Amino acid sequence: MSVGLVFHFRNLPGARTRAIALACVAALGGCTTDQQGGSSIALPEAAPRILGIERAADREHNRLVATFGGQYRSPALERDLDDIVRRVAAASEQSDQTYKVTILNSPVVNAFALPTGHVYVTRGLLALANDNSEVAAVLAHEIAHVTAKHALARAELEQRSELVSRVASEVLNDPGAGRIARSEGRVTLASFSRTQELEADRMGVATIGRAGFDAYGASRFLVSLGRNAGTPSGQRRRGMDFLSSHPSTPERVAAAIAAARQIGPPGSGDSERNRYLSALEGLVYGDDPAEGMIRGRRFAHPTLAVGFTAPPGFTLENTAEAVLGVNHANGQALRFDNVQVAETESLESFLASGWIDGLLNDSVQSTTVDGMPAATAVARGKEWSFLLGAARSGSRVFRLLFATRALTPEAQAAFRTAFHSLHRLSPEEVAAIRPMRIEVLTASEGDTTETMAARMAPIDNAYERFLVLNSLSRGQALKPGRRYKVVAE
Repeated sequence: MSVGLVFHFRNLPGARTRAIALACVAALGGCTTDQQGGSSIALPEAAPRILGIERAADREHNRLVATFGGQYRSPALERDLDDIVRRVAAASEQSDQTYKVTILNSPVVNAFALPTGHVYVTRGLLALANDNSEVAAVLAHEIAHVTAKHALARAELEQRSELVSRVASEVLNDPGAGRIARSEGRVTLASFSRTQELEADRMGVATIGRAGFDAYGASRFLVSLGRNAGTPSGQRRRGMDFLSSHPSTPERVAAAIAAARQIGPPGSGDSERNRYLSALEGLVYGDDPAEGMIRGRRFAHPTLAVGFTAPPGFTLENTAEAVLGVNHANGQALRFDNVQVAETESLESFLASGWIDGLLNDSVQSTTVDGMPAATAVARGKEWSFLLGAARSGSRVFRLLFATRALTPEAQAAFRTAFHSLHRLSPEEVAAIRPMRIEVLTASEGDTTETMAARMAPIDNAYERFLVLNSLSRGQALKPGRRYKVVAE
């Protein structure tokens, strides 16, 4: 959750409760969004390189980078990726086209290329890859979509998705409602067809083979993608990752292997594993502390110096605009964000000022949270009830919106527990918030998947995460002297 990007629900026309429900519930993956579609970004199509088009492409590039958390800087990785994309482009079917790779500061697994020559990969994808041939396969696949002009064929889908976003903004009379469809946690590209995906796979495998890379890197990475999607973190982000628009299927893996066999046997190309792992070491893994950190049900934001704990059963996701949470079993969702409110306005009047319909005026109550002035209220809609909490720190007001289908005593208790867990972080707590990073360790004699995974940072499902990150099976023997990735604090 960024400091400056916030939603303002004041002055909404009718259907305010539905708008809040959209913000709290419908935006969460697996809740109401189409797992194969999701929100889309309208991509610029190939056009003559006149000044106006170039400026429009620059604006699109800047918007995409901002949407995915900004640009991630790593000189070692950037040099490695520039070399890979240079080799891949030279071996592609349009060898005169040049491409520039941008690393996006997002933990989701995604990659895409624009007809303008911009290629994007998230650090989440780079953390999952194990060698240069796998990264080359991803880049070649995306470039193949461009050279095969698949982007032209999907223009209608993108325009349709852009229309949905625009209608949301205009109907709700709030640009923020449109932005939520483009927040980092919800952005996916419109799906290519099955035929286009298979064609891009085939072209990509052939391209990396011509470039001298291990052609089997494509099938290995497809397998890793499928395994990653099966992890808890992968399932949470299923609606926004690479697999949302690039579905990994046994058919595609088999086709990628068959295409690689046309080039040569396994090991006939360069994988460049050690070179890649050396460049990868130190990569930030998971959330960027600058946008706040999630550890299980706990959220802490060092810049805002605030944190809270979600109720049991909730899964949290941090986006550029807010922290979103969902408890599917209990039919509940939450949203935590902050707004600027004049210090002369009371929290009670702020809650009752009309930024959500159905507010029960007699439900507004004053309280304190960690020494901060606070107020709570209840709003009722047709399908959802909302428990609202606001706590003031200077001119900044932190809001917790708790949506529930059934306003039971248990739901009210869960809201109170979460709201009163809100607290200001001490300087020591802020200093202790550091990112997790990829560390590369060399296996010794006697090392096993269990002993190596024990060196991981205390994260959920550490053993399974170690296996997926290194494309290993449970109990698979490690090779002494071989290097493996772990997540370290």
